[in-house]
Amino acid sequence: MDARPENKHKEKKVERQAASPVERQASAAPVERSKAIPPVPRKTASAPAKHKTPEVPVARKSASPPVVRVKPPVPAPRAASTPPAAPDPLRAYLSEVRQFKLLTREEEDKLVAKYKKSGDPEAAQKLITANLRLVVRIAMEFQSHWLNNLLDLIQEGNVGLMQALKKFDPGRGVKFSYYASYWIKAYILKYIMDNWRMVKVGTTQAQRKLFYNLRKERDKIIKEGLTPGPKLLADRLGVSESEVEEMDMRLSAGREMSLDAPIGPDSDQTQISLLPSDNESADSLLAQCQLKELLKDKLDLFRETLSSRELIILEKRLLAESPVTLQEIGEEFGISRERVRQLEERLKKTLLVFLRREMPDIEPESD
Repeated sequence: MDARPENKHKEKKVERQAASPVERQASAAPVERSKAIPPVPRKTASAPAKHKTPEVPVARKSASPPVVRVKPPVPAPRAASTPPAAPDPLRAYLSEVRQFKLLTREEEDKLVAKYKKSGDPEAAQKLITANLRLVVRIAMEFQSHWLNNLLDLIQEGNVGLMQALKKFDPGRGVKFSYYASYWIKAYILKYIMDNWRMVKVGTTQAQRKLFYNLRKERDKIIKEGLTPGPKLLADRLGVSESEVEEMDMRLSAGREMSLDAPIGPDSDQTQISLLPSDNESADSLLAQCQLKELLKDKLDLFRETLSSRELIILEKRLLAESPVTLQEIGEEFGISRERVRQLEERLKKTLLVFLRREMPDIEPESD
């Protein structure tokens, strides 16, 4: 037999054995895509561990990175910053007042006539707001008398402005602002006098005049090179000298203090305990009590020396709190009232002689 077919068969077997697994896989029949096994993703190579530890199942987390809580550092103490200054109410009021425009004489007369005719509140509002700057200017003139909040004076001046609108008579031909200035000054001056001291300073017209003009007149006299004494001030202002001295004392007095206020923070005594008492002392009261007892004893002895008619005159005329008339005693004894008067005068002289004899250390009060 021919040996070629065997050789061919052997060569094919050798070739098959020499083929690598990869070649065999490549030479294999192609697999359909739908039945192909998806490739396993490669992992990064890592160093082989010497001892393999069992894997612990870990709960799934969201894709966001883990949040690491770090304790915030303690902030350093900040330097004390000054709080923002509060807005000035006076400046805010002045900026608001400037927004109202001033009125001309013709506009003012029309608004006044409209208000007086129909009482239109819109016309009154325009007249009042247009003269608010006048109130501020007058209030600043009184600021030397009132060192507290200027807005208090402005508020009182606004009340005077509204009162001036009620009392204004356009038929007199006077400008409203000129007329209103007197009412504004009157209300501001009254407020200052009512709140200058706890006790009212000016209660009469003369005192109000002194309160406002005393300092001005004193400064004027000093500028003339004269001494502003009470007499000169009284002549210039047309008031009495005592009123000038009293007002000067009130204006120059210090702050008031309650008599019930304590003397000190740790004291129970009040200010009233430092004032001298008007009551009589205990020694004086005791002396008066002893004198009354002694006088009562001496009068009992004096009664024993009197007749019945003289005793009745002593009891009903000289010692009684409500003495009867001479006519009533005369009718009781059937004598004239002149005779009763004579008996009374003689009884007084007799009593005086008796007391001087019995009580020589006591001098009677002279008439």
